[in-house]
Amino acid sequence: MRMTVFGTGYLGATHAACMAELGHDVLGVDVDEAKIKSLTEGKVPFFEPGLPELLQRNLDSGRLGFTTDYEEAAQFANVHFIGVGTPQKKGSYAADTTYVRAVVESLAPLIEGEHLVLGKSTVPVGTAAQLQALADENTNDGASIEVAWNPEFLREGHAVKDTLRPDRIVLGLHEGGNAEALAREVYADALQQDTPFLVVDLPTAELVKVSANAFLATKISFINAVSEVCETVGADVTALADAIGLDERIGRKFLGAGLGFGGGCLPKDIRAFMARAGELGADQAMSFLREVDAINMRRREKMVELARQELGGSLLGRNVTVLGAAFKPNSDDVRDSPALNVAGSLSLSGAAVTVFDPEAMANAQRLFPTLNYAESIEEALRGAEIVLVATEWKEFQELDPEWARTLVAGEPVHGKPIVIDGRNCLNTEAWKSAGWEFRALGRG
Repeated sequence: MRMTVFGTGYLGATHAACMAELGHDVLGVDVDEAKIKSLTEGKVPFFEPGLPELLQRNLDSGRLGFTTDYEEAAQFANVHFIGVGTPQKKGSYAADTTYVRAVVESLAPLIEGEHLVLGKSTVPVGTAAQLQALADENTNDGASIEVAWNPEFLREGHAVKDTLRPDRIVLGLHEGGNAEALAREVYADALQQDTPFLVVDLPTAELVKVSANAFLATKISFINAVSEVCETVGADVTALADAIGLDERIGRKFLGAGLGFGGGCLPKDIRAFMARAGELGADQAMSFLREVDAINMRRREKMVELARQELGGSLLGRNVTVLGAAFKPNSDDVRDSPALNVAGSLSLSGAAVTVFDPEAMANAQRLFPTLNYAESIEEALRGAEIVLVATEWKEFQELDPEWARTLVAGEPVHGKPIVIDGRNCLNTEAWKSAGWEFRALGRG
């Protein structure tokens, strides 16, 4: 098939490359000329394992191209995906759908014949109906656009697999819509693998992704709320999570107590969900998400306070190393990153903070230019009075505590060097045996 993908950020670029990998002819469209130039040259402007190879292979095959020209896109195909951003509005919890609306407003007057627009962006419920009205108002005589919704379920660090081999495909249609046949053709490869294909109404499709994210955020904040109790009474939240996770109704996934969630999706989506529920008069239904958000933010404050306590009550002038800047491993995304938020808070409290992350250094420097950034773990550890593990990169988990001890400043308070495990990802006994004062969130 021939198709376009509007928006070439994380979602759009991944979707475009993966659709080409499945054999479709794909044109990625964006108003950002620098981004289009970079992708055309085979350079992915963010870190995602496996995507650079996929991009280059499909550029070379001729199945994938990029443009800033909407008229070219309108002539190229009659199936169009929308993968632009829906950021949080300034001064509000609500999602900003400006970029989604701009795609339809710009595309509609240029098309001829019948076209299908498949929205993938995470939008407030009711957006698809608004876009359908917008499309109807702006198309010329003899032309039409059907708007359907096909939410994405990408996990950063696993986005290629999640697109090529999704665990489910959801398609939202308006009554009497004809998008299903085309969507089944788009996803023929996945459907041959018996991927569940759910056809629902438009509001249901719009609610699926944000509901999934709200549930995951709630599960994370639940274990972190329990973590607060564990810290008070001296219990071990990791052992507790193992125990309750064996109940198949609960499961162990997303019960990792620690610094909590961040990134460009979960925080934004739960806030937008609350805002939209309020607009619809159902604000009480989602009011619990305020506490989910609050619990999540408190974990960051706890990490800073724990560092202050371990350093004798003051951070002023102390050398602190933070391992991690990305909001999660296998990503360079620092949007609403707990790790970087903690580093910034430590710095504001007077500490000399050094940060190291395998992939997110450039993005972190743009966001927090006043922090110190090391070029290696060794450089980051050298002279540190306390070490905070804030992103669970594999190389941090596998760090040799004996070697690390030879680099740090020594024994500021306890007669031992201090490490705080903000992700409960280190081998506790190995670090203690190597002579470290070991602390972790939720573990007494």
